[in-house]
Amino acid sequence: MSRPLSLVITTFNNAATIGKCITSVPCADEILVLDSFSQDGTDDLAGSLGARVLQEHFRGYGPQKQRAIDQASHDLVLLLDADESLDTLLAQEIQRIVAAASCHSAYRLLREEWLYWKWPARGTRLTDHLRLFDRRHIRMGQHPIHAAPEYPGSSQLLKGRLRHYGQRDIAAQVERINIYSTGGIEWSEREKGRLTGLRLVFAPPAAFLREYVFRRQFLNGWAGFIASRMAAWHAFLRYAKLMESRRRKQDN
Repeated sequence: MSRPLSLVITTFNNAATIGKCITSVPCADEILVLDSFSQDGTDDLAGSLGARVLQEHFRGYGPQKQRAIDQASHDLVLLLDADESLDTLLAQEIQRIVAAASCHSAYRLLREEWLYWKWPARGTRLTDHLRLFDRRHIRMGQHPIHAAPEYPGSSQLLKGRLRHYGQRDIAAQVERINIYSTGGIEWSEREKGRLTGLRLVFAPPAAFLREYVFRRQFLNGWAGFIASRMAAWHAFLRYAKLMESRRRKQDN
C-alpha cells in the first residue's frame, strides 16, 4: 500500500525556479506552498501548477518551514527550497519509497550546488540534508539561518541528487553571505569562550581548506576555487561581525 506524499515548499519571490522545483516531483499527492507575499507572481505560478498556496508573513527560516510542514495534509513530507529540484534518479527513488508498503522515517538527500556557471564535477564531495521524512518524528531546528529538520534516529541516504540553484552568480552569493553572516550573530553569541580573535584568524583558511581540498572543489577549476574563497569569506565575516558586536557591548 502506497503512502501519500506532501511536497512542502516555502517561497518568497522565487518565480524563476518554483516551476522546475514543483515539476521535478511528479509523485507528490499534494503540493503545499507557504508564500511570504511574493511580488513576482510566485504564488500564481505555483497555483497554476496545482499547488495549494497559503500566505503568511515570514517568521524566520525554522518557524516558517515548521509552519508549512504542519499545514501539510500527509505525514510523509518532502521538504524542498524553492530553488531546488530533484534529478531523475532521485525522483525515481522517492517514487519507489512512496509506493512501498513500509519505509524508513527519514531520508537524507545528496545536494549538489550550482557553481556560478557549471554543476560540480563527479568526485566533488556533496553535503547531505534530511528532507524526506515522517513529520510526526521531526521538528525544525532553532538556528536562525541554517535551520534544518532534526530527527533522533538513524536515516537512510539516497543515491540521487538534489540540485540547488542558490549560487546563480557571484554577486548574489556575496549578498547572501552578507545577510547570513549578520543574521547568525545572535546564534554565534551562544558559543562559549572568548576565542573570537583566534577564530577570526584561523577559521577562514580552515574553511577554504575544507572546501577546496576535503570537499574536492579543486576538481571544479576556477568555479571551485571561487566557491572555496567564498566559504572563507563567509567564515571571516561571521567572526568579524561577532567581534564587532561584542566590542560594542563592552563599550556600552
